[in-house]
Amino acid sequence: MIEYIKEHIWSLLLGLNYILVIFAIAIILFKNINPTKTITYILVLVMFPFIGLLVYYFFGQEYRKSKIFNRKNVLNKSIVKKISEDFTLNSKELEEFDDLLDEKMKLVHLLYNSEHTPLTRYNEVALLKNGKTKFKLLFEDLKKAKHHIHLEYYILKDDNIGTQLIDIICERARNGVSVKVSVDDVGSKISNKAKRKMKESGVECNVFMPVLFRGFTGKLNYRNHRKIAIIDGEIGYVGGINVSDNYVNYKNGESFWRDTHVRIVGEAVKPLQVNFLMTWNFVSNSDLKITEELFPEVKTKHETAVQISASGPDTNWPNIMEAMFVSINRAEDYVYVTTPYFIPNDEIITALQVAAKSNIDVRLIIPKMSDSWTAKHATNSYIEPLLEAGVKVYRYCNGFIHAKTMVVDDILSTVGTTNMDHRSFNINFEINAIIYDKKTSVELKQHFLDDLKESEELDLKRWQERPISNKLKESYARLWSPLL
Repeated sequence: MIEYIKEHIWSLLLGLNYILVIFAIAIILFKNINPTKTITYILVLVMFPFIGLLVYYFFGQEYRKSKIFNRKNVLNKSIVKKISEDFTLNSKELEEFDDLLDEKMKLVHLLYNSEHTPLTRYNEVALLKNGKTKFKLLFEDLKKAKHHIHLEYYILKDDNIGTQLIDIICERARNGVSVKVSVDDVGSKISNKAKRKMKESGVECNVFMPVLFRGFTGKLNYRNHRKIAIIDGEIGYVGGINVSDNYVNYKNGESFWRDTHVRIVGEAVKPLQVNFLMTWNFVSNSDLKITEELFPEVKTKHETAVQISASGPDTNWPNIMEAMFVSINRAEDYVYVTTPYFIPNDEIITALQVAAKSNIDVRLIIPKMSDSWTAKHATNSYIEPLLEAGVKVYRYCNGFIHAKTMVVDDILSTVGTTNMDHRSFNINFEINAIIYDKKTSVELKQHFLDDLKESEELDLKRWQERPISNKLKESYARLWSPLL
């Protein structure tokens, strides 16, 4: 028997391959997806033994329908339900916003109907430009924490800035403050010494979906790409800035990092808190006791409307992508987008092209220098059709731009963790603050215009004349775009 297997090993493996291919084709057909995709997957599976199965495994899965964790454990808690009811606007209050937001109200309804994401009314919002600004305020808020500190980060390193943060939260924990930290195992790198210090101080630190080999699994698994900080349930932070020296530009002369974050005081902190609690229940493998102290009474009477939109394999819809899509389609004057990774789906590409061809001022800032060779060239493969449609594309030259922002018509803006790429739209756990406010939008617009001064505008004719070698790199990189 063993000898027979040895002699016919490749025939047996090929037979096994096609048995699995038959099952894969059946699954694809039952999904009733786009016919072009269906035919493409079937051809790849049939014509490329072994490789075809790998391609389907990594590219063809419906990530969103494989729920990673059960959101209902938190969402069904009576306290969370009561809190949600308290700050959910009634029909009369929504009518007031209807007059103010006009067509933008369609986005409010979209997010609510998709995931019951409420529009919160009473908030104070501050845009934070670059890491030093964020960490100065964050450290001040952390030092004043009295009841709890909740941190959720894709990247947390115990380098210079990370050590400062760890020192602060350890001090607060020793003084009776409840401190919970959730970090992604691929993005974060914390020494055993720092872990021991946190544990001895009373800081609870858990890892999101641990992996054995970061270098091989980092781009293929679901990752928690969120950057959230919550202090006493009253103050919240969300945006693109992780905890690492890169984000505060300590390494003078190497690379300047341009990023954006937002600090929120008010009702919008509550949905941020709910999203943190859902993640914490998963990473801690325990049912966290939810008390009213986690959702204190909102004191501010300042009115800035904010929706917190979360998206990931645990949500029924790609909420943040849909929010971007609707925002672009409803634009009347301009759409200004900044993203470090621009590897979009067909819906976003079409929305940007249609808006530009409709005489909407559509502008996009991407990095000239990227931290990923493949992502850079994949991004470049999408530029020409945008330029042809009239979209103005700029490459940021003063270092690496990592901000993930969009501002529309001086009334709507979004700051968060979501890149305009396949991974953010479908695979990773992301979260954005969507702000309906003229003052904030005008300020974010000015940030965008300031960044234009540090950027070069791409010309269609010159772009079309770029070397053939670059175009080949772009075409190759684009094949891997679903994994980037």
